[in-house]
Order: sequence, then structure tokens, then C-alpha cells
Amino acid sequence: MIEVLKSKIHCARVTEANLNYMGSITIDEDLLDAANMIAGEKVYIADNNNGERFETYIIKGERGSGKICLNGAAARKVQPDDIIIIMSYALMDFEEAKSFKPSVIFPDPATNKVVK
Repeated sequence: MIEVLKSKIHCARVTEANLNYMGSITIDEDLLDAANMIAGEKVYIADNNNGERFETYIIKGERGSGKICLNGAAARKVQPDDIIIIMSYALMDFEEAKSFKPSVIFPDPATNKVVK
């Protein structure tokens, strides 16, 4: 078994950072659907503005809101308007991984809406 990229939301804009919440990242449900991600899934975050990299888990955000909110301790790693990459990985058989294609989306940089 090897770990490979399963899903990526590339260059989403942070809309909020909420220190007084119990950890995680809140992501608009439209983005989750488009990227093949689910609530509770472990994700890795890379902040393009400051170079921070960390992991957390997903909380489903209001559909159509464009919300990308880092909560709890993760809120200290980002600032609103930072551009982040959200990635999740999956374990799979080496042969399966050779032909696997991850779900990668590029949301609108101003609104975080799904671009089709």
C-alpha cells in the first residue's frame, strides 16, 4: 500500500480564522462535493502566503457560501485572504495507484465558488 493524493482544492482564499472554535477547517459543501472530500476527513493545509503547513480535519460549511475558515489552533497559522491548498491522501495498492486520478479543483479566487 502507498499513500497518494486523493483530492485537492488548489488556491482557495481563507475567509475566516476563528481561534475560539474546537479545531478543524470549515469548507463550503459545494467545494467538498467537487473535490470528493467529506466531513471528518483528514486534510493537509499549505499556506501560500506564509509557508505554514499543517493538518486538521474537515467540518462541512454552508453550501454556496464560499467559506474557508480555519478554526482553533489552526487559526493562528493563517490570516483571512491568505491563499491555501487543501489536500487529502488515500492508501491504495501500488498497481491501483498507477492509474488513479485525484480530484483537483481550482475555485474562483475571489469567491471560492466552484469553477466549472
